Amino acid sequence: MFRNQYDTDVTTWSPAGRLFQVEYAMEAVKQGSAAIGLRSKTHIVLGCVNKANSELSSHQKKIFKVDDHIGVAIAGLTADGRVLSRYMRNESINYSFTYESPLPVGRLVVQLADKAQVCTQRSWKRPYGVGLLVAGLDESGAHLYYNCPSGNYFEYQAFAIGSRSQAAKTYLERRFENFADSSRDYLVKDALMAIRETLQGETLKSSICTVAVVGVGEPFHVLDQETVQQMIDAFEIVGEQEGPAAEPDASAVLEAAAEQGAAAADQGGSTDEGVAPMDI
Repeated sequence: MFRNQYDTDVTTWSPAGRLFQVEYAMEAVKQGSAAIGLRSKTHIVLGCVNKANSELSSHQKKIFKVDDHIGVAIAGLTADGRVLSRYMRNESINYSFTYESPLPVGRLVVQLADKAQVCTQRSWKRPYGVGLLVAGLDESGAHLYYNCPSGNYFEYQAFAIGSRSQAAKTYLERRFENFADSSRDYLVKDALMAIRETLQGETLKSSICTVAVVGVGEPFHVLDQETVQQMIDAFEIVGEQEGPAAEPDASAVLEAAAEQGAAAADQGGSTDEGVAPMDI
């Protein structure tokens, strides 16, 4: 994209009916590191690539906890994502305090979309340069939404955003029909496989990816690196052997890793990981 006379203001329409600053914000999402989400009838899994910009620095968190039943993964400007995740957290707390019940996921997504849309209609504001995958579980079931900087939102069975996300989308499109009835463990496996598709040949390791899970009887939490690495090793062994006899062993390893992750979540160790600070 190149600068032109119609992109100096977010409220200026081009003759072709385009708002260039909104398109630039959507381009920022495409330039961010990949984030993916997929859901079954009972669980939602979020995953993201979190490689550091330098060997001397730590990576930036891409997955934030909003409430026990809601979490988000972001692609784009992490500062904008942090501010929006704090807004979502405040809305969830206020709703719970007022109505003494969890905030429905769809209502929170609409509020977030309305907040993003205002920034496309005010000359003194700029669009948020971040896309959010919102995963949540409420009375109506499991949900996965994508919130766009333009103010649009969509519900998906599985989706990927960020750089090189098309490879992950291709993988998810081949597999999505099986997601509805998938177990929690194999949903995580598919999430890791989709993340691997975005790495363009680079070895998938737990140090460069983050995976979070929320589901029935399982509050939102980020899996620790040891659990993720065990799952990576398990499905890579299955892929190398390419035999049906190897799958029961792999399933056992996945279940053991899942139990360790759930135990860590109960102890509160992994729940704090990936949570955006309340005070920025």
